[in-house]
Formats: sequence, structure tokens, C-alpha cells
Amino acid sequence: MADLRQDARTGRSGRPTLAVVGATGAVGTVMLRILSQRADIWGEIRLIASPRSAGRKLTVRGEETEVAALTEEAFDGVDVAMFDVPDEIAERWAPIAAAKGAVVVDNSGVFRMDPDVPLVVPEVNPHAVRMRPRGIIANPSCTTLSMIVALGALHAEFGLRELVASSYQAVSGAGRAGVATLRQQLSLVAGTELGTGPGDVRRAVGDHTGPFPEPVALNVVPWAGTAREDGWSSEEMKVRDESRKILGLPRLPVAVTCVRVPVITTHSLTVHARFESEVTVDKAREILATAPGVVLFDNPAAGEFPTPADVVGTDPTWVGRVRRALDDPTALELFVCGDNLRKGSALNTAQIAELVAAELP
Repeated sequence: MADLRQDARTGRSGRPTLAVVGATGAVGTVMLRILSQRADIWGEIRLIASPRSAGRKLTVRGEETEVAALTEEAFDGVDVAMFDVPDEIAERWAPIAAAKGAVVVDNSGVFRMDPDVPLVVPEVNPHAVRMRPRGIIANPSCTTLSMIVALGALHAEFGLRELVASSYQAVSGAGRAGVATLRQQLSLVAGTELGTGPGDVRRAVGDHTGPFPEPVALNVVPWAGTAREDGWSSEEMKVRDESRKILGLPRLPVAVTCVRVPVITTHSLTVHARFESEVTVDKAREILATAPGVVLFDNPAAGEFPTPADVVGTDPTWVGRVRRALDDPTALELFVCGDNLRKGSALNTAQIAELVAAELP
């Protein structure tokens, strides 16, 4: 089984060369901003996208960089390649990049449950990056990432034994089409009395539901993803399977309901977590207040708890409404928010890439 890379190549500056595949997409755009804000550890940053985007110029770290077409040659001399592309593109091209010698950090869903591909959240299981026999590291889904940093900190102290969660997912989780759909629907219902009679919002929206099965403006939709067995959705199964893998708890009982809400960016979740022994709110708050990547914002009496409107554009997982379950002294109730385009996608990918870069000779 392969371990650390033995023959890393570095850019002209002596620092590793990074490729951003999918640089012109929604997550890629956020990634370029994040790379410009974080420590400058990279030599060359190579921007790669589909052939139709080749030749465009984008700014990263204050420098204008021309986008290259996605080809095998584009990975020549690349040390780390971050993929922010659809599943079918990642499935084809990530192994090619790895075969060319790059360590791939993939943000698609293709490799997450592959037993030979680590699924990494740097605040929770950073050690996992070192064992990557396929040369690929997977990034979890945005919904999982919106809660797992806080949950991982509590698990390390108390030992998680059961998880029940409901998500309230922003439309940007469905890409640019999701955002465009909500904005269009809002324009149709703004300034009206809609939402007061059965079916009135649906009639106003018509067929303009975009990637969603129901209108999302003035509504909540208890479905995200595609159909799986027994009435579950793919998004719900992702949260279950990914949480188990990241935490190293393959038999953890997990139940999830995913709901789409009329929010542009930032996912929220309610979390019911049962632990191995009795828990206290004071200890939980102490853990969350000091956990890397977590902000505890919890004073309901003063109207202080996280909401997407305040969390959007920030990096941490925000936690509030911390309570011990009324009928179970081993369980906690939480409300969490996380920007699904930053920590939920681009930021976690960048953090993984930085872990890899730190180990390169």
C-alpha cells in the first residue's frame, strides 16, 4: 500500500505546484478567493477548466493567470491537483492526474466511499491524508462538512454512539442553477399576497422549479438529491456514510432528513447526538469554544444564535442552541451553520491540499 510520495516535484520557487481543476465554476471561483487569502505556500498555481473556458484570465493571489484546457499535459509537473468539477469529469480525470504524479484532492462524490481513498476533514482526521494508495484524497459533501467539525470535537471527548440530524440546505448546494431558480422565483412572488392559499405559489412559479422538485421561494422542500432505496435520498445517505467514515465509526446509527430552504448560501442543521456516557452542557460548551474551526455563538436569551444570514462568507462551523436532551442525559441538541461554498467545499479542499504540501520534501 502506497504511503507518502517519494519523488515530489516543485515549482521554480522551490514550492509545490498546484493545479485548480474547475477554476471557472462556482466553487472554483470561491477557491481562487481562498487561495488569495491563505498563507502563500504554493509556487505556480495552474488554472484548468474545460476547453471552452481555455484562454480566459482569472486573478489569483493578485496575479492574472490564463486558464488552460483540461488535458493530460496540463498536469505535467503538478504536485497537488484540486478538482472542483462534476462527478463524471472527476471520475475520468482524477486518476489521470494521479498517474501523472499529482496528489489529487477531489471535491466530487465519486471517490468518497472508496476504501482506498481517505475522506478527510483536517480538524477531525488529518492523519488520514498519509494513506492514499490511489493518489487521491476525497473531500466530504457540503452538508456533512457543515456539522462534522463540531461533532468531531464532541466525539473525541464523549464518544458518539448515535446521530439524528435534519438539514436546512441552501440553494447554492444545487449549483448556479439553484441560485438562479430561487432568485427568479423570488421575483415572481415579491410584493404579492402569495403564500396564503393552497397551491398559489406553485401556480405563480409554474414550471420554473429548476433543479428542485417543488417551488423553493416561500417554501421548504423536504428533499435534496436523488432517490435511494426505501424512500431515502442520496444527500441523506451521504451524511450517514461520510460521517461514519470520517469519525471511524462504521456501525454508527445515523438518521438524516435533508430539507431545501430559500437561502442562497450556508447550510444549517439540527443535531441530536447521543454519547457513551452522561454529558453536561458546560463541558460541551467548553469543548466547542476551544475546538479549531468552530465558533460557539449561543445566548438565546439575548437573541444570539447562528443563522445563515450572519454566517455566510465565513470559514468556521458556527454552533448555538446547545442543550442537553430533556429525556436522555447522554444526548445533546445543537444547531449548526456552515457556509457550504467555503468550509463546505473550497476551504476544506484547500486545507487538505496544504496538509499534503507540508509533507512534500
